[in-house]
Amino acid sequence: MTPGFRLSGRFAASVTKRRACPGRYADPIMGDYFQTLVDVQAGPDEAERLARDVLDWLVASGVVAAGRTDCVLGADLGHPPGPRADAVLDGEGYPSWRDLWTNGLDIATGRSVFDAGQGEPSAVSCPHCATTIELVDEGYELVREAWEPFGEAMTEWSEGRDGIIACPACTRAVEPAAWRWADDYFAFGHLGFTFWNWPPLRPEFVAEFTRRLAGHRTVLLDGKL
Repeated sequence: MTPGFRLSGRFAASVTKRRACPGRYADPIMGDYFQTLVDVQAGPDEAERLARDVLDWLVASGVVAAGRTDCVLGADLGHPPGPRADAVLDGEGYPSWRDLWTNGLDIATGRSVFDAGQGEPSAVSCPHCATTIELVDEGYELVREAWEPFGEAMTEWSEGRDGIIACPACTRAVEPAAWRWADDYFAFGHLGFTFWNWPPLRPEFVAEFTRRLAGHRTVLLDGKL
């Protein structure tokens, strides 16, 4: 875990729930995988509405069920896969994903730092000048001087403040959600959709998903706990 950064409430709860439910996973040694589609432009005043609109579309399309069950991590209840979920997935080689206990959709609204779980962020790029800031050295050890302003920005974001960072190259101010993280390791936002243990989402599904989020910029995190 990156120094100076805590797991968000959702993923901290995920770890707790995993420990509280031994033996309920198809393969506890391998862990749980997730894909989180984050709307990084939705404001706090529109996140709930967008969440409802997208959920209505997913239910009507048969991608998820309307009812909620104990099928996700990080929340008490989530939406299990619907009868047509496989149509939006590149499911070759994933024949038994529906048999997993953790196989639902969790929709999170509210200010959050979404992360990819295991590992460390390796680099981040400025959206204005495209300069890349390396966050790890050749031995994949965190460069603390480079990481420190981003760690502080995450803490400020979690506390309800916008941690603006000036790009060290072009000096322009960059809002937290605007930074481009290598491998999409982090995403700042008020709305995220986490699919637990689903096979890879098809690109055309992600594109339509994004369109229904008012065409906002989205980030797809691919992670593991």
